[in-house]
Amino acid sequence: MASRAAAAMVLAGALPVFPGRPLVAAGARCCDGGIRGRVSCSSHRRSDHPSCAAEEGGVVELLKGAVAALAVIAQISVSLPADAILYSPDTNVPRTGELALRRAIPANPNMKTIQESLEDISYLLRIPQRKPYGSMEGDVKKAMKIAMDNKDAILASIPVELKEKGSKLYTSLLEEKGGLQTLLKYIKENDPDRLSVALASSLDTVAELELLQAPGLSFLLPQQYLEYPRLAGRGVVEFSVEKGDGSTFFPTAGGEPKSVATIQVVIDGYSAPLTAGNFAKLVLDGAYDGIKLKCASQAIIADNENGKKGYTVPLEVMPAGQFEPLYRTPLSIQDGELPVLPMSVYGAVAMAHSVDSDEYSSPSQFFFYLYDKRNSGLGGISFDEGQFSVFGYTTDGREVLSQIKTGDIIRSAKLVQGRERLVLPPEAPAES
Repeated sequence: MASRAAAAMVLAGALPVFPGRPLVAAGARCCDGGIRGRVSCSSHRRSDHPSCAAEEGGVVELLKGAVAALAVIAQISVSLPADAILYSPDTNVPRTGELALRRAIPANPNMKTIQESLEDISYLLRIPQRKPYGSMEGDVKKAMKIAMDNKDAILASIPVELKEKGSKLYTSLLEEKGGLQTLLKYIKENDPDRLSVALASSLDTVAELELLQAPGLSFLLPQQYLEYPRLAGRGVVEFSVEKGDGSTFFPTAGGEPKSVATIQVVIDGYSAPLTAGNFAKLVLDGAYDGIKLKCASQAIIADNENGKKGYTVPLEVMPAGQFEPLYRTPLSIQDGELPVLPMSVYGAVAMAHSVDSDEYSSPSQFFFYLYDKRNSGLGGISFDEGQFSVFGYTTDGREVLSQIKTGDIIRSAKLVQGRERLVLPPEAPAES
């Protein structure tokens, strides 16, 4: 099987700054941790402490101090936004880009059930003490039974020209090293380390099979958007980033410092075909070559100033459990609406809003979201979840993001995979 470094290729088959509309003062940090600057931080004043030497009215002074303390707490509480996310802490939101991308593939229901069973093992492996190997064994056996009982249905959903590759992957999933039989072996040996490595390999194989089952979009685009660029599947964009001050990037796992770092992003047209398609076209046009980067509290923003613009694409968000994206309609997280591509993932890639309307994305300005659970709502969900068009994730080079500073430069951006999935219009669409 491919190494973990190639997993992104398998999955491939902050504060956006809007011109003329500053969000927060430079260096300011919003109390809600959101990236839209909806609430200004309140200035909290410290109450005077009562004198320990005071004898008369001591109880009164203590009560006053308690009231003042409660006032401070209340002030902090009300400084949170009125629409703060109060969704359940048990919300099942993908916490890695790889997981989100895998779940976003529209595929055969049997493969999705196998995927869910294996992901359950991943969850059980995180239990710190005695691990429930019996439950893990049950998950693997369930996946094996589904795979064997539904072999014909699984392979039938793969296009004819890809069936040979699909058959090899199917065999690999069941029998080869890193497949389901290997998972059972390591479960019986109570070896969580080897099990974790083999599980990652099995999930990669599942994703490869699912991508073969999804050669295009599983829904029809609205008529008014048919003339926009669109990505009917997955693509990979590779950024080369250099330091603006001539310094170097330091690798986190050893090695030599480098003057140029590489960041790889998988863009997903299954859930955001218009947004990903517009971005892929901009990359092909060289719109991001030489662009400077700006850093905000939770985002790295492409500071487009070269005049190369894309299309004003409508806000595009695919709700979990739905079969097609919503357009110009943000999600209501408080009502339980969650996106297929969550922003609450470190290294998520999204488009900034249009300067004219939050119902549209910027023609070209994108940002890397530096998710931080300390600045999130209950359940670790970003306060801006479901409000921006997320269209991909950083799958290689995430460690580089924390080293980027304002003034660093995108030397080049290249579409290294997925060009055949990009559908370009004959001419630009009229502005909506």
